[in-house]
Amino acid sequence: MSLSMHQISVPIFVRQLNALAALLTKGEAFAQDKGLAPAALIDARLAPDMLPLARQIQIASDAAKGACARLADVENPAFADTETSFAELQDRIARTIAFVESVAADRFEGSETRVVTMKTRDATLEFTGQIFLLHVALPNFFFHISTAYAILRHNGVPIGKLDYLGGL
Repeated sequence: MSLSMHQISVPIFVRQLNALAALLTKGEAFAQDKGLAPAALIDARLAPDMLPLARQIQIASDAAKGACARLADVENPAFADTETSFAELQDRIARTIAFVESVAADRFEGSETRVVTMKTRDATLEFTGQIFLLHVALPNFFFHISTAYAILRHNGVPIGKLDYLGGL
């Protein structure tokens, strides 16, 4: 039995977004326990030239919903990148999960060979759906989830690998 494009995208995005929400919950509790302003974590970066936690979450959200929209050939909902609080970031994650889960599995049928177009600042790129998902969308999504995890961990939030994985 082969795996469908839906099976190798939607459940993965949902699981990891739920894990990200749990990481944020722990980050918020840590900030409260330590008397830190939420911005101390939300605006934190691993390096001066890297994006802050909030932006990592926004990009992970965009990666998940954008991948599903492109593969299923449905409209990608636009989310303003204005989140500045834990509650707003949690809401964005919840809205992303809701969208990803709302895309019917049958919309993904044939997407492995469908041409997917992605515009960047410098170019318009075209891939087959399978190459796009496996070589672009999932690695990009996991990069930003991992970076969000690393920012929280670097700033002292008591999280570990099982938190990142969403429990097993």
